[in-house]
Amino acid sequence: MSFKGYVQVYTGNGKGKTTAAIGLALRALGAGKKVLFLQFMKTATYSEHKILPTISPNLTLKTLGKPFFVVKEGSMPEAELAKWRQQAVIFPPGQPPQEYVDLMGEGLALARKAVTGGEYQVVILDELVVALHFGLVTWQAVKSLIEAKAPDVELVLTGRGATEELIELADLVTEMREIKHYYTQGVIARKGIEN
Repeated sequence: MSFKGYVQVYTGNGKGKTTAAIGLALRALGAGKKVLFLQFMKTATYSEHKILPTISPNLTLKTLGKPFFVVKEGSMPEAELAKWRQQAVIFPPGQPPQEYVDLMGEGLALARKAVTGGEYQVVILDELVVALHFGLVTWQAVKSLIEAKAPDVELVLTGRGATEELIELADLVTEMREIKHYYTQGVIARKGIEN
């Protein structure tokens, strides 16, 4: 019997979405599958970037980000936004930075090739859900990508803010729900744990 691929979404405000996707990638590699791990809105500054490329020739890791964050006006409380002002481009709803939109479009083109081309059995699109939430990619483009997926490709999308349309279209949706987090007590991202 041939492998049947499904669409998985890891979403929610809790920690662990990318971590879960990395775990799934390792499991797939252990089963001999080829994996594309495509990270939207991230640069290669996280600790996993030091180890993942060395694990297996069957893993391709690519980041699609800029050395700044983007934040849609009104998407977070003002107190939270104040912490990001020096590191982020804040944009009005419906007017995201064009250079970021273009970069996310390049990522979608790579993802489409990966889910239709026959080279990969598992394609992970880390933080694509956030790019959708911020309007850096359109729902129509994401839906088209999912519908184009070859039947034998497992497709995983991660990020906060999954829409009802995405949840409906996916086969498996896991919500990471924050119950308690030391971030609220001023603990910043720790190397090897959150970064």
